[in-house]
Order: sequence, then C-alpha cells, then structure tokens
Amino acid sequence: MKKNRFKKAWLNEHLTDPYVKQAQKDNYRSRAVYKLREIDEAHRLLRPGQVVVDLGSAPGAWSQYLARKLGADRAGAIVALDLLPMEPVEGVHFIQGDFREPEALKRLEAALLGRRVDVVLSDMAPNLSGIASADAARIEHLAELALDFAGNWLEADGALLMKSFHTGYFSQIVTRFKQQFRVVRTLKPKASRDRSAEVFVLGSGLRKQG
Repeated sequence: MKKNRFKKAWLNEHLTDPYVKQAQKDNYRSRAVYKLREIDEAHRLLRPGQVVVDLGSAPGAWSQYLARKLGADRAGAIVALDLLPMEPVEGVHFIQGDFREPEALKRLEAALLGRRVDVVLSDMAPNLSGIASADAARIEHLAELALDFAGNWLEADGALLMKSFHTGYFSQIVTRFKQQFRVVRTLKPKASRDRSAEVFVLGSGLRKQG
C-alpha cells in the first residue's frame, strides 16, 4: 500500500513537473537536459568545433543538446557511451558498453580517432543497492574512472562536468578534482530536484602533472 502511494506521488510530481513539460515541448528525451543547459549557459562550456564525450548518455537528452549546440561543424565530434541502449541521435557516435570494462573504454578511445577531447560530460550513476557504504564506493569508483579518462584525453584547457552525490566520499571526489584541475566548482542546477542528493562538479584547465 505504501509503495503504491509513493508511486502515485512520484507520478503526480512527474506529470506536473515544469521541466518534464518543457522537455516534451522542446522534443528532448528527458528533463535532465535543462541541468546541462543551465550549466553550459552559466559557464560557456560548449561551442561548435569541439570534441565532446558524453558518458552515461542514455536516454540521450544530453546528446540531443550537444548535437543542437555543436551543429554540423565537421571539426567537432560527439561520442556517447552508455550501458543501456540509446535511440540514435543524428551527429552522435553512440557506443553501448560498460565504462568500467576495458573493452568499452577501448572502443570509446578508438572512436576518438586520436583527437584530444575538449569536454567530458559524465551523467553516469551506478545501480544503487540501498546500502550506503557500498553505494558510495560505487559512486566514487565511477568518478575515479571518469577523472582518469579526462586526465588522459582532455586538451590542456579542457573541462570535465560530472554528476555526483552527497555521500561519505564526496569530499574525496572534490579533492581529486582539485588535484587535477586548476578551477573547480560544485553546482546544483535549478532543474535538479531539491530533495535529490545529486550535485555536479565542474573542473576546467588541467594541472600539469609531475
């Protein structure tokens, strides 16, 4: 009974959500696009001609935004990856695979054709078990993988925007960002629901290592 009440409340919230309505109107696949748009507009993150990697891309709203924003500029490229299938988005090279597995990473790197990346976006989130310590460890692991990828592939003035969560490991994730990037910001877009523990971390300008 309690589960049904929760489901009904969620459905009611979803149907009355202004961002859900706007996404339908703008023909985006999810409301998550407005989180990216707000951050992009505030920090001038994306522009035509860039090479952008979209991690955790399904159902594809961020990829849609990228395709519309970057346009058909042949100098740029959009490569997206997700464990789940994703309907095609024109102008986006999609790879279905698990970012935690070497094979998926190899395919992603091959798709870049040796080009350095201007922006890495990560909307990845693990399947949560409800066990706080285990979930926090999974979140940190994905963060570490995204940070490693960004460190290896970003241009010197490139940026990594990552979704994270307020867990016991969050301060460690921010510390790692500060070790890797010259400028680090934590962001809570208006489209992110108040009760959600999600928070975005934006790092720009790679520090010289060594």
